[in-house]
Amino acid sequence: MDPKCSAESIYNLIPSDWKEPPPPPRYTSVFKTAVKNDMKKSKMAMKTMGPAKVEIPSPKDFLKKHSKEKTLPPKKKFDWNEPRKPPVPLRTEHPVMGIQNDKNFINANATDVIMGMTRKHKPIYVDKRTGDKHDLETSGLVPKYINKKDYGVIPDYICKRNEEVKKSQKDYDNYIQENLRKAAMKRLSDDEREAVLQGLKKNWEEVHKEFQSLSVFIDSTPKKIRKQKLEREMKQLEHDIGIIEKHKTIYIANK
Repeated sequence: MDPKCSAESIYNLIPSDWKEPPPPPRYTSVFKTAVKNDMKKSKMAMKTMGPAKVEIPSPKDFLKKHSKEKTLPPKKKFDWNEPRKPPVPLRTEHPVMGIQNDKNFINANATDVIMGMTRKHKPIYVDKRTGDKHDLETSGLVPKYINKKDYGVIPDYICKRNEEVKKSQKDYDNYIQENLRKAAMKRLSDDEREAVLQGLKKNWEEVHKEFQSLSVFIDSTPKKIRKQKLEREMKQLEHDIGIIEKHKTIYIANK
């Protein structure tokens, strides 16, 4: 069947010989020759399983009989005049073995036991009814530390630290007292009070004089603002003058 014609074509009524299309050319790498050459070089380098140039053994150095056997040292002639070892003792002889000593170990041991001190047993304590024993020295029940010379004595580093803490607290207290003294209120004397009062009255007169010099018609915004400002200043000065005249004793805070 021709793939270009559909199944409904009249040309498909007559069978035709279908030929298989030739396969596409096989892919060949451009590095094939270089890879083959590299493989041949590496194989030829290891073909002899060792160095390429070695010394060839000579045919005269063949393996001979008894060449691998060990050779014995040369035989020496026996000399009868050489010193010999002492003979083996007889059965009737009792040779002395080891170091000889005249000490009577039985009496010495008895004397050491009689005159020696009684061996003290290791102190233990039992904490269970089954009889489990433990070392008393490492249990903490023995009062060891109270027998030390420096027991109950304050260490030097703690004394030094306490002195530093006291000094720091003292410096802090002095700093607070100094700030409180600086911030304490000061009382005005009569002369100072009178001077302040006269100064406020003089300022009020100056502001009042400036207020009297304003125009009669206030018909603009700047004039209104200026008039309101002068009125506020006169009102504040009158308030301050009234407070100072009302109170004979006045305190002021130090800055």
